[in-house]
Parts: sequence; structure tokens; C-alpha cells
Amino acid sequence: MKTTIRYASLGLLAATALYTGIWAYFSPTSWYADFPGLGLSWLPQLGPYNEHLSKDAGAMFLALAVLTAVTLRSVHDTRLVRTTGAVWLVFNVLHFGYHVQHLDMYGTRDQVLNVVFLSALVLLAALLLVPDRSGRQDGVR
Repeated sequence: MKTTIRYASLGLLAATALYTGIWAYFSPTSWYADFPGLGLSWLPQLGPYNEHLSKDAGAMFLALAVLTAVTLRSVHDTRLVRTTGAVWLVFNVLHFGYHVQHLDMYGTRDQVLNVVFLSALVLLAALLLVPDRSGRQDGVR
């Protein structure tokens, strides 16, 4: 896989993790009420506010941000890139699966945006699993 694609995928995943993680951990009430931002609000429909759960989600996203940042610094390490992609893919596929089963609580615009954004995150993670066509094996290139 091209290094440019690796950087772009990892960068977008890191930005997503930092945005969500910092907000959810350090301002859980605001995150719950206003996520994803820009005048949208997707969390109150899913159930009552829970500070512990909100902060745990923030902590998990911050942990993903750290893993992704380390991988960005070692973008030529194919094994690390693929491991990071696999970790993100597990989370994103399960997260996507949950939300597509609960779209009925949203209006059409929010249904579409949920599917588009969550699908994009699955795609970004999957791109990190694409084999390197340079003929080199896993590991540092």
C-alpha cells in the first residue's frame, strides 16, 4: 500500500479519535448532549446520560489516538500499520453494526450521516490492511 494512503488513513483516524476522545473524556456532559457537533446531536436518543460510560468512551478513543500516533511515526512498519488497522476495524465494524440496527430513532438526514461517517471509518481502517504490493514482507521497510 502506498505510504500516502497510510498517512491519510492514519491521520483521519487519529483526528477522529482525538476529537471524540478529548471531548468525551474532559467534557462528558457536553459530548453526550452535542456529539457530533455542528448542530447535530446523536447520543441522547440512545438512552440516558451516564458519566462513567461517556468518560470510558473518551478514554478508549484517546487510547486509539495514542496507538494511531505511534503508527504514524512508524508508517513504514507494515506489521504495526496492519495491527493498528485491525484494531480500528474491529471497533468500527462493531460500532457500525450497532448503529445500523438503531437508525429508526433518527430522522433521515441523521440516518444517512450516521451510515456515511461510520462506513468511512470502516473503510479507513480496512485500507490499512491492504497488502503492500512492493514485494516486501511484513515488518519495517
